[in-house]
Parts: sequence; C-alpha cells; structure tokens
Amino acid sequence: MNHALDKVKDRIVEYLAVRKLKARQSATAQMRGPILCFVGPPGVGKTSLGQSIARAMNRRFVRISLGGVRDEAEIRGHRRTYIGAIPGRIVQALKQAGAMNPVFMLDEIDKVTSGGFQGDPASALLEVLDPAQNHSFRDHYLEVNIDLSRVLFIATANQLGTIHPALLDRMEIISLAGYTSDEKLHIARRYLVPRQLDENGLTAGAVAIEDDAIARTIAQYTREAGVRNLERQIGAVARKIAARIAGATDGSPAATPVVVTAANLPDYLGPPKVHDEVTFRVSRPGVATGVAWTEAGGDVLFIEASLLPAGHGNIILTGQLGNVMQESIRAWCRSTACRSTRRNPPGRRRASMRISTGVSPKKRSSLTACRRMSSSATHRRWHSRPPPGPECRQWRSATSRGTGSTACIPRSTGWRPA
Repeated sequence: MNHALDKVKDRIVEYLAVRKLKARQSATAQMRGPILCFVGPPGVGKTSLGQSIARAMNRRFVRISLGGVRDEAEIRGHRRTYIGAIPGRIVQALKQAGAMNPVFMLDEIDKVTSGGFQGDPASALLEVLDPAQNHSFRDHYLEVNIDLSRVLFIATANQLGTIHPALLDRMEIISLAGYTSDEKLHIARRYLVPRQLDENGLTAGAVAIEDDAIARTIAQYTREAGVRNLERQIGAVARKIAARIAGATDGSPAATPVVVTAANLPDYLGPPKVHDEVTFRVSRPGVATGVAWTEAGGDVLFIEASLLPAGHGNIILTGQLGNVMQESIRAWCRSTACRSTRRNPPGRRRASMRISTGVSPKKRSSLTACRRMSSSATHRRWHSRPPPGPECRQWRSATSRGTGSTACIPRSTGWRPA
C-alpha cells in the first residue's frame, strides 16, 4: 500500500546496494544500519512501509510504540536490585524477533515524554540510535554489551517539533507528505477495495466499485493526507452491500453484480460531508485567496478585509492566525499608515480581517492579507503581474517595511504546500 513514495524507495535501494558491495569486498565486513525517520500525517503508510522494507530485505520485523513512554527504564531496563525488574523494551523486542539484525520500528517517537525523576527516555534513545555507540548498548538488567549496529532502525513521527534536538540530529529525516487524489485512487483500486471486500465476506464478482465512485469518495467524503478514512468509507459501502445480500430470501449473491457508481454513492454513504467551497470572486475589493497548510496536506483559504467608518484606528483580526502572520499584518498596517499620512489626513477607522477556512493557525499568507487590506482601504482591486485571479493562490509573507513578494500558483496545477 506504499504507492508513489519514490524518495523512500530510492533510499532503501541505495542501502541495499551499498550492503551488497560491502559484502563483495569482504565476507566479514559489517555495515552500520541507517537510522531512518519517517515523518508525515497519520494514515500515509509509515508503519506498513517498514513492514514492506523488512519483507524486501528478508528480515524479521519488530515494532515498539513509544507513545507515552516516560520512564528511562523502559528503554534501558530495570536494575535487578528492584522487585519486578525486567529487561528494557529494546532487548525484549530482539528476543521476540529471534535475530540480531531485524528491522526495528520505533513508532511515535515524537510522543516520548520526559519522566521527571524517572529519567528522560529521549536521552536513553541517544545511545540506541547513535551508530558510533549502539555497537555496545548496555541493558541495566542483563549488564552485558549488546551489538545493535546491524539493526535497521526506523522511527516514525507526525511532527518534528516535539523530538529532542540531539535525537533528531542522529536520524535521517524522510518526509511522507501524503498522497494526491490520483495516488489514492490507485491505492484504493489495488489494495483497499479487495481488502474490504474480503473482510466483509464479498467477492469481486459480486461487487463492482467504479473508479468514478472512488474518486467521488475521495473528494466529497474524506479530507486527509492518508487513506485511513478512505478505507473506512469503502468498508461502509461494502457492509451495506453485504447487509442487502444477507437480507435476501435465500442469502445467496445476486446473479448480476452490485455496481457502485458516482451517482448512487450517496445511497450508501449519505450526503457529501466535504464540500469544495466555491472560490470567491475578487472582482470586489477586500477578498483574496491564499494557501495554507492543514493536516490534509493543504487547502485554499479566503481572506476578507473591511474598513469600518468609526473606530480608534485599530485592527481586529479574527480566525486562526499564527503569531507570525499577526505581527506581519500589524507591522504592514503601521508602515502603510505612516506613508499615507503624507497624502491624506489621518482618519479614525477600524479595520477588520477574517480568515475563515480551516482550523490550523495560519502562518505564511501575511502578504496576501496585507494586499487585501490595501484593496479594502483604496476600494480598488489589487493588480500584480500576473493578477491574482479567483483561480490563483498567493503564497508569501510581508516584511516590517510593508513590502514583500508573492508566488501566484494556479489552482489547476494542484500544488499544495508541504
């Protein structure tokens, strides 16, 4: 289920190639395993990718979840002087694998928390993930050196901000941003649909789900970077079909297969849950389109600005705006106000700006917001080269001097910020 992950696949091929060349040079040569870290939203296939790597290398696969681990002894083990002492999870996983060179997945490494007086698990992981030290890893329970240099460690994380900086420096970061609609369609056709049909007691001859139905499911019933919700929706369709077949008089499949099309998809999943919001036309002043990062990979947001006749010269910002964007907008307004007093007398107005799309704090579209404020103040459309039409997204930040540059990306390209 790992389609179109070219960068990750190339890195694994490079590792296998180097390993093969070193084996030709010397039969006793040992190659240190790389420390990979897959970073991406939930559901993009980080864990399944590790399983695929283990199958391709003909190695055992073990996985431990580090989410919520707050005790250093979970990694290094307990000393035998304590009651109920056991080895650490690293040693236990090696025992479970039955080999000293497995593919070892450290899942949710970004959710390791500091245990206070119990020690810092992230600091204990430094010895495990450091190629210069893990050849002599020492477990407190066994009190013997364990060679981890032949283990291929793969860590997974949803974000990099919560990972210890020293730990992050020891890993090779590989980003899995998500899948496009075409890639999701390929994954659903090749993996998700057959799996859900099998899990719900259906056969490929009894049910036929058209590509248009899958494409509509992706566009109107899911909003994610991965494919987990897509698989749930396909499973919901399969269960409803299974209920209809089981509710028949004899319970046997119909002579003709059940065909799920884009037209009858609402009969199985109900009304669409995600609506593609119609782009506001920028023919009137004060409205523009921008791009922003979301957990689904990115989306178009609408920025609206208006000037109220009465006020104290302040600006009201509503919506989910990050600190950087708020500072840029306020700095631009102050800079513009200083320049405008030379031409026009200072007026007491109140400005209002609204960014309504999405729930993630916006950080990078401050220049677009400032241009909408200028458009609203002058009652004119903003013209640039090329002009940002309703199908054009603007992506850049403003400076404290009220200047900046922008990138206009047509929506037809399908570009979204990583």
